[in-house]
Amino acid sequence: MNIVVCIKQVPETTEVKINPETNTLIREGVKSIINPFDMYAIEEGVRLKEKLGGSTIVITMGPPQAEAALREAISIGMDEGILISDRNFAGSDTWATSYTLAQAIKKISQARGRIDLVICGKQASDGDTAQVGPGISVHLDIPQVTFVKKIEEINEKRARVERMTEEGYEIIETPLPVLFTVVKEINEPRLPSLKGMMRAKSAKITNWTAKDIEADAGSIGLSGSPTNVVKIFTPPPRTGGQILEGDALEVARKIVELLKNEIT
Repeated sequence: MNIVVCIKQVPETTEVKINPETNTLIREGVKSIINPFDMYAIEEGVRLKEKLGGSTIVITMGPPQAEAALREAISIGMDEGILISDRNFAGSDTWATSYTLAQAIKKISQARGRIDLVICGKQASDGDTAQVGPGISVHLDIPQVTFVKKIEEINEKRARVERMTEEGYEIIETPLPVLFTVVKEINEPRLPSLKGMMRAKSAKITNWTAKDIEADAGSIGLSGSPTNVVKIFTPPPRTGGQILEGDALEVARKIVELLKNEIT
């Protein structure tokens, strides 16, 4: 089974600073880590390879320093890493990012054969959009299952998984190839082994540019991004409000009266 895991390098701190001119994150001087949700994607990819055999490739789109994230993933058990890096990718929104990653996956499949499974973390801690994974599946024209909490069964043709919902979970069966976005309930990520760290240190990281993945110039970076950040600000604290007392029925009646007064 050929598995691709998509990861992102994000700032380690939640106290991020924004460039007021470009409305983008200031990453200089801030330690970067693998997006926490992507650690579960890496672990699941490694577990499936150990169980079913095949190959695992970890990919990321980012600046040259994102190579460190790929090496960490290799130290955990991924077979190889590919860095997709090009100044032309700067300013990409989630749609342009998913297009870029999909183009890289297409290139991998041309060289290695069908990619059976693509795994992503459910969302990135710096953007929190949860859009890139589903976007990749759209560009690849393959099924997607989001918020996967357990892979019950998987073979070369089909997979059955549990998808987390607010009320519990759904059991979904899907044909392969497929893309999963996973939640933290799916596993417990392992720590790198000494052998893994030694292998990661000497591993050759493949570097691809926009030209290498045959990306359309109008589909990447700012020109390929249908959305853009106009303004970033901290909303003012809420004022007013009131505390309603009483049992549930009484509080419900008071809320209804308040809503009626607002409407009239």
